[in-house]
Amino acid sequence: MRSGVVNRVLLALAGLVLFVIGGSVLAVGLGAPPPAWWPHSGPHDVLLSRAERTAWRDQDWWWPALIALLAVLLLAGLWWLMSVLRRHRLHEILVDTGDGTGALVRGGALESALADDAARRPGVTRADARLAGRRSAPTLRAGLRLEPDASPAAALADFTAHPLAAARDSAGLEALPAEVRLRAVRHKADRVS
Repeated sequence: MRSGVVNRVLLALAGLVLFVIGGSVLAVGLGAPPPAWWPHSGPHDVLLSRAERTAWRDQDWWWPALIALLAVLLLAGLWWLMSVLRRHRLHEILVDTGDGTGALVRGGALESALADDAARRPGVTRADARLAGRRSAPTLRAGLRLEPDASPAAALADFTAHPLAAARDSAGLEALPAEVRLRAVRHKADRVS
């Protein structure tokens, strides 16, 4: 949850900075008076003069430093992209078999079984489940789509007592913390003729 908020804030800040700089360049290029912080004198002035572009070219440290900076920026951007695209699902769960070694259960199999069991419960039209956390202490995020006349309290109690308890017991877990989101399915209005 926090990483999603951090990503949105960073993207919003980067977008705002780029929008202000780009908008200023466009406005000055179209003839608007430059803002007070603008480093150049008018719309026909270039952003980097020839002297500014070639000032550091003769220095021995310039090109390695520039390449290193660009490489660090590229690696940081790729790392951030991979962290955003990485699936945050739990791939396997460690089940205590009592012999000291344990067994691994695929997270997708348990998610599928839990969602299928929940979808067959009364008042539920569709269900999905997603495991997260550590493989020795998983957490569950479930979503239940309820029929229009279903009671949310009854559906939640039924989900907790049957599918969630069965998943917890079959995986041999002491606890399976769950966040359940309930939504009602919209229905069309009845027509009277």
